[in-house]
Amino acid sequence: MALYSYRAIDDHGKTHKGLQDAANQVDLEQRLKRSGLDLIDAKMDSGATGFGRNKIKRTELITFFFNLEQLSSAGVPLLESLADLRDTMNDQHFREIIANLIESIEGGKKLSEAMKLHPDAFDKIFISLTHAGETSGRLSEVFQHITESLKWQDEMSSQTKTILLLPAIVGTVVVGVTFFLMIYLVPQLVSFIKSMGQEIPIQTRILIATSSFFVNYWYVLLALPIALPIAGKLVLVYSAEMRFKFDRFKLDMWVIGPILRKIILARFANTFALMYGSGITILDCIASSRDVVNNLAVAKSLEDVTHEIENGKNLTQSFQHTGMFPPLVIRMLKVGEATGSLDKALLNVSYFYDRDVKSSIKKVQVMIEPAMTIVLGSLLGWVMLSVLSPIYDLIGKVKF
Repeated sequence: MALYSYRAIDDHGKTHKGLQDAANQVDLEQRLKRSGLDLIDAKMDSGATGFGRNKIKRTELITFFFNLEQLSSAGVPLLESLADLRDTMNDQHFREIIANLIESIEGGKKLSEAMKLHPDAFDKIFISLTHAGETSGRLSEVFQHITESLKWQDEMSSQTKTILLLPAIVGTVVVGVTFFLMIYLVPQLVSFIKSMGQEIPIQTRILIATSSFFVNYWYVLLALPIALPIAGKLVLVYSAEMRFKFDRFKLDMWVIGPILRKIILARFANTFALMYGSGITILDCIASSRDVVNNLAVAKSLEDVTHEIENGKNLTQSFQHTGMFPPLVIRMLKVGEATGSLDKALLNVSYFYDRDVKSSIKKVQVMIEPAMTIVLGSLLGWVMLSVLSPIYDLIGKVKF
């Protein structure tokens, strides 16, 4: 199947433009005939080369589900809503997917069944929620919940990138200044120090050795920041045990670890609440949440929770026994179980951690500047002390 961009005319002489999935132009013409349109011309859409190339961007999914929610609330039939979205989406690959959704639904499938055919666009959670909405007749509400969840995920993703970006920027600045001092400035000062003929202090000898290493092996130092992440990535890809240990280490990292833990728990609580509120069973909610947390250590704890529940323990006890989830989560789970409002209780957890993450990121941002000042100041102080010490010794030996 290929996606065609076409122009056609109806019985009243009105021209229509759009996209349609078809095997070839003859098939396209027949499909348009069934819709009461006569083909004028068509060309294969440049983005229609197959599936699985790139995962659909979150912003495109937000637009998709938001428009579905608005159109379905206004009473527009699902097929007409999808056709409008197919013609207005910017991403060509996504337009092709929507065209195939239309074809699958016309062939007798439900929307959730059609979405299963496109895992590069719709994950298991969206499919489960859509199926729950179809079963309960609350599809419009489900679309609204998915849209809100996607917007929240987009914001949390932005915050995650922020806390990782700041240390990277600071590290780059420090490395750049270090290279400038060791490769350009220090060698010029070293020749001056050696020309004085004085005994060189230990800190100055260390500085000279460090500068010499930078000058002779600068290419190694530049290659390490590139080679090490690539090697680490390969190790994590091929070793599940190392990936588990690394995910656990990320949760325990100084400063960044607690923030990442809160982001993961907020994502889990939000997803769990969204699915539970849509009528999905607790075990299915936990199973789907394992894919959302994107951390093997937390996912293993959720798997343990599933086994605990299957063995007869209640939800609160199961989460408490893992040792992964903080008292706030356990307390809200207990309240949710007691009141029958588990989804609302978990949304409160998500809200609290979301606010706490924003506050923590602001604190980290405030800490970055003085930390950078201290590091650079210490580096410059070491260089100046190493350079000036021989000069002071020489001046001390001068007799007036």
